[in-house]
Amino acid sequence: MLKVASVTVFVTMSTLIKASGEGMPAGQIVFFRSAFAVVPIMIFLAFRGQLVTAWHTSNPLSHFGRGLVGVTAMGLGFYGIMRLPLPDAIAIGYAMPLLTVVFAAVFLGETVRIFRWSAVAVGLGGVLIITWPRLSLFGDSFGSSEAQGALAVLASAAFGATAMILVRKLVLTEKTPTIVLYFSLTATLLSLASLPFGWVVPDWQTLGLLALAGFCGGIGQILLTQSYRHAEVSTIAPFEYTSIVLGILIGYFIFGDVPTWTMLIGTAIVVGAGVSVILREHALGLERKAQRKLVTPQG
Repeated sequence: MLKVASVTVFVTMSTLIKASGEGMPAGQIVFFRSAFAVVPIMIFLAFRGQLVTAWHTSNPLSHFGRGLVGVTAMGLGFYGIMRLPLPDAIAIGYAMPLLTVVFAAVFLGETVRIFRWSAVAVGLGGVLIITWPRLSLFGDSFGSSEAQGALAVLASAAFGATAMILVRKLVLTEKTPTIVLYFSLTATLLSLASLPFGWVVPDWQTLGLLALAGFCGGIGQILLTQSYRHAEVSTIAPFEYTSIVLGILIGYFIFGDVPTWTMLIGTAIVVGAGVSVILREHALGLERKAQRKLVTPQG
């Protein structure tokens, strides 16, 4: 239930950002999302007695690098959300876990066998089905607002996958509260670098939407972290795909976005491939545990 709650809160955050209007600069949205997320995160850490220890880090540069990549992913993602139907943006974003498998093999040297490579290829094919109508070189759509949005979300997925690789390295030496806190703080500071590129003065309604989106981002992160404490990743990860159901409903009833057949077919392929990867990784995890139990301790 915690995973489903986190998905619901994150989709709500995306809805609030989309409702704030297309005229808001992506960098400014990142600032509000990150700055207001710090509040619930710090309250939660204080409640758990982890606020003081969360500040202790031995890898400040690694946190900065993870923050820089994460801010880029967020900025591109928000840019895409403003220009695409919400369910399309969510579905294209599902490329991130697939790209994470690729990057883990390339940069971390993880062994990826034919089953997962095949699932990744099929999943990315599904993403292509979703994006192709907007990126066709044989029509006027290429270069349109939606085409730019689709490319931005794809780039966001790539940067998001890179961020996940950096997090995998960080968790070897850093605690989860430290990673969460430093990312929000780093993202807040880095997003200020976009100030000279044309921030706008929001009206009170837009300010409220962005502030609430930030709170949702912080609360969603807390719920997500807690969900991984109570169950294995392979058990709860498939629930991430419930976001497309929420996205379709919200897109239709709030923004008037009618799902296209290409989006539905492509999404079904991406979700199927993603779940296959998750189940395969779960099976490999069980095999590794069994092998470790068979090894006789030395000494």
